[in-house]
Amino acid sequence: MPVTAAEIADRSRGIAPSLHEYLPPTPLLPFHGFSADLGVEVLAKCEHLQRTGSFKARGALAKILTLTDAERQAGVVTASSGNHGLGVANALALLGGRAIVYLPENASTSKVAALERLGAELRAEGNDTGAQELKARAYAEEHGLTYVSPYNDADVIAGQGTIGVELVKQLKGEQLDGVVVAVGGGGLISGVAAVLKQQLPGIKVYGASPAADAAMAESVAAGRIVTVDASSTLSDGTAGSVEPGSITFDLCRELVDEWILVDEPAIRDALRLVIDTEHHLVEGSAAMAFAAARTLTSGRMAVVSCGANISSKTLAKVLA
Repeated sequence: MPVTAAEIADRSRGIAPSLHEYLPPTPLLPFHGFSADLGVEVLAKCEHLQRTGSFKARGALAKILTLTDAERQAGVVTASSGNHGLGVANALALLGGRAIVYLPENASTSKVAALERLGAELRAEGNDTGAQELKARAYAEEHGLTYVSPYNDADVIAGQGTIGVELVKQLKGEQLDGVVVAVGGGGLISGVAAVLKQQLPGIKVYGASPAADAAMAESVAAGRIVTVDASSTLSDGTAGSVEPGSITFDLCRELVDEWILVDEPAIRDALRLVIDTEHHLVEGSAAMAFAAARTLTSGRMAVVSCGANISSKTLAKVLA
């Protein structure tokens, strides 16, 4: 059922106190070295310091909190390239319950290991997260279990929107001209933008996607959800197609002011720059958002640094 941006913003503000009982607010930090390189002031909303190493802990917990104990114990099914699965598994570890996670065969080894530590049941078939979502939904329906979408769910989107709620408070009335957000299925940017557009009139929202796999950006350009001919990207957290009928499609069309597509060399360069200048370790999808920010030439910008779950093997390849 369609949901409006105003409804998402209201839900985000409503759920924020409950999430803070389990998840710490993440800092909003000035990235001075990164800003000096750009000539633009950049603030980082450090979701790479969130529990599970990703913003996905928010949306997953927001959804799991709406379930009964019986529903959680019976089993919660999801599909994820890693971070959302970690969020669901973490929420069930906190509240009690069983997690079943469908993930691609090429999922990050560090994310797979973390899922196993949280006790999730893993099912890897193929490499398209969109296809995984369909399989996970079918399994949940067949067995009478709850399916939790990575992005196509109003409660999940509202959970991600609590980033915007925190960010507004942390600004303490200071100016912010724009925000850069990594986009896969669109849940993160839909939640954050819904809150910020309501609270900070005039702010510009930039959607960042890897040029190699930009399903939502291409869908918005086409005016309908389309399947793209994707290739491998360092921004694995945003990889995959958009589920048909996703509520995030209309939200992205309404809320995103400009799309920035980033090539792989730019993602690698941004990752190295963040490590060298700020000494923060971020994953490819966060580096991709920072790379998009490097194309901007004016204003005071915030970048949602969405995660830190990068494997040592991938990091070594990038740094080499």
